[in-house]
Amino acid sequence: QVQLVESGGGLVQAGGSLRLSCAASGRTFNRYAMGWFRQAPGKEREFVAAISWNGGSVYYADSVKGRFTISRDNAKNTVYLQMNSLKPEDTAVYYCAIGYGSRWPAGLDYGSWGQGTQVTVSS
Repeated sequence: QVQLVESGGGLVQAGGSLRLSCAASGRTFNRYAMGWFRQAPGKEREFVAAISWNGGSVYYADSVKGRFTISRDNAKNTVYLQMNSLKPEDTAVYYCAIGYGSRWPAGLDYGSWGQGTQVTVSS
């Protein structure tokens, strides 16, 4: 079973940047699409971005389009989320997950969640 560990969160001023990483254990990482989600206090978890198994297709929530970039390095079993032009409303715990199934992008079944990494954007 694949296990995921997120890192790279922290405190940043509005307009700043952070790069999150999600490291996966297991040899089957490169078979799956991957997704990033976030959950702000008192709110439901929401989709942020997804990337196909080979990195050839990406998909973003409207709220981050043009500011965030998802990428992956299958040789390193790692998926990244580059976050630029951060806003206070981006403050949340960010999670990565594996996207199971073949109905790209909206029909994937996400699982094997990591423990999350806190991102705080100050105004």
